[in-house]
Amino acid sequence: MSNPKPLRKAVLPVAGLGTRFLPATKAMPKEMLPVVDKPLIQYAIDEARAAGIEEFCLITGRGKDSLIDYFDIAYELESTLKERNKVDCLEALEPSSIQAGSLIAVRQQEPLGLGHAIWCARSFIGDDPFAILLPDDMVMSKKGCLKQLADAYYETGGNVVAVSEVPREHTNRYGILDTGKDDGRLVEVKGLVEKPKPEDAPSNLSIIGRYILTPDVMPHLAKLEKGAGGEVQLTDAMAKTIGHVPFFGLRYEGVRYDCGNKLGFLEAQIAFALERPELADGVREFLKKYEGQN
Repeated sequence: MSNPKPLRKAVLPVAGLGTRFLPATKAMPKEMLPVVDKPLIQYAIDEARAAGIEEFCLITGRGKDSLIDYFDIAYELESTLKERNKVDCLEALEPSSIQAGSLIAVRQQEPLGLGHAIWCARSFIGDDPFAILLPDDMVMSKKGCLKQLADAYYETGGNVVAVSEVPREHTNRYGILDTGKDDGRLVEVKGLVEKPKPEDAPSNLSIIGRYILTPDVMPHLAKLEKGAGGEVQLTDAMAKTIGHVPFFGLRYEGVRYDCGNKLGFLEAQIAFALERPELADGVREFLKKYEGQN
């Protein structure tokens, strides 16, 4: 497809309750949990910016206002840091500022599923292509995962989702692809199945929390049909665009960390700390203390 519409918008569903991280998430959104010294939401925004995204929509819920406050200007803090000439601290704050008018937040009043969350952003999306980033999924890669997807989108002009292989016995946890042509990087999507039993799964390629979709998905979401788990499933609406819009899965380069569970979150802490020159040696040193422990 020639000259697809520029990709400038991203939707970040952040309305989840974060029950797996209670009690920490009783008073703070799980997306504000830090990996080393940046919250999950910051990593997602940084990745989106690196892919050319200029406008952001947070799908929030009650008690999530600190996510919006995080991207606001902290006058008192910045003033104090300037007075004390804390240049390094001011530089650390820079990524947490967003240009005025480029971030909006929409409330999802009821937890009716990912598809419903995206439907809540319909006015923001309009007739434009858009990215979806689930901050729980962190991907460490030389080129950002969403930038890889964006490059594929400009190549194909249709829907592109990030995919990775999962153990066959875990297919009932993910949206799974029914695949067509496969060149080892881009795989044609012939069908999508939400959380199939291992014996019913058409493949073991699962979608992770990075998507680029055309607005063709929105009329299907607007029907608010309930699927697996009694929720409005984004997977179901995407499946209905197959045959009408080019649809591909991209085997992205990088390592994914599922920060929606404790072990994935802890592993991400170690992995991202080891990428920091000022921390790597110290982390390796203290890890030695725990080797061989039961």
